[in-house]
Amino acid sequence: MGNCHKESGSNCVADVLRLIADRQDDVEDQNCSVSCMRSINELVSPAITSNVNTVPFILYGKDNTPFTGYGANVVSNGSPTFDCVSTFIFRVSEVSEDDSCAVLELLEIGTPVANTDNPCDQIGGEEVEDLSRTGICITVDLDCFCGVSCLPPVALPPAP
Repeated sequence: MGNCHKESGSNCVADVLRLIADRQDDVEDQNCSVSCMRSINELVSPAITSNVNTVPFILYGKDNTPFTGYGANVVSNGSPTFDCVSTFIFRVSEVSEDDSCAVLELLEIGTPVANTDNPCDQIGGEEVEDLSRTGICITVDLDCFCGVSCLPPVALPPAP
């Protein structure tokens, strides 16, 4: 999966992320057995009445390890401080016209898990309702990824 073999002329990671972004646009304006196709179809299914608006996903690099995104918000508890977020879970905001880059929003869930290289350590046993948007976005080069693992679609409130 992905763009590991450029001679194929396609970038299936970009294709999947573009499709997710398009379907999310169908149900909400963008601000900054589980499979990707099933999650994407459930996102716009008339049979689903739970107002799902996001297909969260995990990306895998060319070395087949999960990609971790990092970012920070500024919080004010007296004097402003940085609140750092690291996560394996993302929401696509947009994909460039040429499929080379994407803007991803970092999603967080429950209590952060420090120093792990396993996405299951981050999401295992957590309540789906605890998944939240951070408002922190990163821009990634889609040529750096070879896999995408979609989670079931969820309803997420707007970022803070």
